[in-house]
Amino acid sequence: MSTIVSPSVLSADFANLERDIKMLNSSNADWIHIDIMDGVFVPNISFGIPVMKAIHQHANKPLDVHLMIANADPYITDFKDAGASILTVHYEACTHLHRTLQTIKNAGMKTGVALNPHTPVHLLEGMLEFIDVVLIMSVNPGFGGQHFIPATLDKVKALRGMIDQQKSATIIEVDGGVNAETGQRLVQNGADALVAGSYVFKGKNPGDRIETLRTL
Repeated sequence: MSTIVSPSVLSADFANLERDIKMLNSSNADWIHIDIMDGVFVPNISFGIPVMKAIHQHANKPLDVHLMIANADPYITDFKDAGASILTVHYEACTHLHRTLQTIKNAGMKTGVALNPHTPVHLLEGMLEFIDVVLIMSVNPGFGGQHFIPATLDKVKALRGMIDQQKSATIIEVDGGVNAETGQRLVQNGADALVAGSYVFKGKNPGDRIETLRTL
């Protein structure tokens, strides 16, 4: 089974976004990763719903939407309407995580929960039945192009053990500093899906780099 690859448009050319989305459409990428940042939960602002709607108009892959925002609940149906297939919220930003996940599921999307580098995976032990994707951050969220945090490998391994023990279908996704080298180590430790921004879009042939990650 090939690794799921979700290229992050945070590293795309925003002046040629339609071109880059069409490139992803023609590639073997599985999902398209969209980072929404509010400048509150993370120290950066990326883009919001209007840009996401524009991406959705051209995309023919599922939109894998990662909300790095302080209060996701009021916007869940807005992101569904904008084309999200997977909606990932941060554990650290959700006061009532179970309720938020129920709202996402009821809106017709797959549920995702992201964990910052300092957040241990055991906190999700009783929640896996409600989570389709756990997104482990291998950098501190907010900016692209950061260096991979090696301790992520142990987190992925621990989460893999927890998922297997519970016989859960939850997917492990990793975001931050992913390239061929770190991606291989992540897959060896149990990751199912890789988010890659700079590695894909800064390469001479993004499609080849996507294929490299898929075959790890």
